Amino acid sequence: MKHFIPILIFLSVIVGSEGCLGQVEKQTAAQISIDPSQTYQTIEGWGSSLCWWAAQVGNWDEAKVDSIVDLITSPDKLNMNIFRYNIGGGDNPSHLDGHMVKGKGKRAEMEGFKSSADAPYNWNADKGQRVLMLKIKAKRPDAVFEAFSNSPPYWMTYSGCSSGNIDPMQDNLKPEFYGAFCDYLLDVCKHYKQQYGIDFKTLEPFNESTSNYWYNLGSQEGCHFTPETQMKIIRILAPKLDASGLKTMLSASDETNIDSTIKVLKAYQSAGDILDKVGQINTHTYSGTNAERTEAHHLVKSIGKPFWQSETGPSGNSKTSLESNLGLAQKLFDDMRYMKPQAWLDWQLMEERNDVWCLMRCNFNTQDYQIVKNFYVRTQITRFFKQGYVMIETENDEALAAMNPGKTELIVAILNKSAQPKPFSLNLKPLKISGGKVSVYRTSHSENCANIQVPESEDQSINYNAPGLSLTTFIISLGK
Repeated sequence: MKHFIPILIFLSVIVGSEGCLGQVEKQTAAQISIDPSQTYQTIEGWGSSLCWWAAQVGNWDEAKVDSIVDLITSPDKLNMNIFRYNIGGGDNPSHLDGHMVKGKGKRAEMEGFKSSADAPYNWNADKGQRVLMLKIKAKRPDAVFEAFSNSPPYWMTYSGCSSGNIDPMQDNLKPEFYGAFCDYLLDVCKHYKQQYGIDFKTLEPFNESTSNYWYNLGSQEGCHFTPETQMKIIRILAPKLDASGLKTMLSASDETNIDSTIKVLKAYQSAGDILDKVGQINTHTYSGTNAERTEAHHLVKSIGKPFWQSETGPSGNSKTSLESNLGLAQKLFDDMRYMKPQAWLDWQLMEERNDVWCLMRCNFNTQDYQIVKNFYVRTQITRFFKQGYVMIETENDEALAAMNPGKTELIVAILNKSAQPKPFSLNLKPLKISGGKVSVYRTSHSENCANIQVPESEDQSINYNAPGLSLTTFIISLGK
């Protein structure tokens, strides 16, 4: 049940761990200054890759699949609306149940649609991912889909293996197959459009491709492409895409970190003929500084393209899963505040044997699953920072804020990664609130996106004592 409390003039929120009030009163409150005049990106949405988890879960009992889709897409749950479909290359059949299974498990063996240059397409392949994508489309007609490739089919490569070349810093796609690789990607996109009515918004032909960890007999599909090779393929793929009749546009280049993305984008700029062929810029943020985030923002803004943080996961070593989950929430805050993408996506929603790289922990064989703490940490953002809301300034790295299009609702999330309680002072005076209501949700050690009650108050500011290891979201009616 929601609790709506009037904001009169001063909203003083004293909510925290038992016995912590004396501790937090000794600290100077961290200031959060909401400035509605400084508006930034409009949120396109939140989401995840469908590779690898969906390729497994899509083969589960249909009722379980439906329940998972509901958890992921329902507006009152995760409220995700963006999903990346992996066009598997498919490895050499002699490698099945071999190096990828030993590395990342059976889930990493993504099925391809074409087993050789002369073989017909097998459109029955990859049932699991297809089932998930179609159920998501039915549940969320507004869902946005991207198609992406980790590797070409093994038979197009130098090594004969879809996990990379013998030298991981060497391209693995043979030049004589550049055109065939482009055709392969487009044929899959056209099939999904014609057969299922799926319009991929974007097609991404590369994945972390300037990295040094795609090697022969590795743990997952991957392929090295130098920036120069990327541009050669874009020059081939773009006109083919234009002639395909699809509404899909190219996205690039999904580098593993922000620094690599900046370098590749600058190479695209220098070439002079590439960026007009690319409709969207993608990056991963497995690593990056806020200075790099700021540089990436200015670079993409100068290019004038939509911008996605299309894949990321936890970084660093944390003692507990909640610490790790909140650390990833800090990465989300930094990405959204400094880099300013319109969309922010997780890598995996479901995983085995851990509760850090997922939002639901499962056993792919027994079809058992459970929601883990990270689900609620992510819900604190994705449920309340809705599609179409506009990000606004907070002047604090531990606070994220957005406003709805009608400027009648303000969302503020406050993050405390410390094990100790921490006081915050949220200044709402620039909003000139004359009346309204507030509701507050919190995830902590003992709470899972719990609706917590707040007392009445008397000024246009909120003094809030955040419990240690917590993420709190305020939904504030502006009374307009």
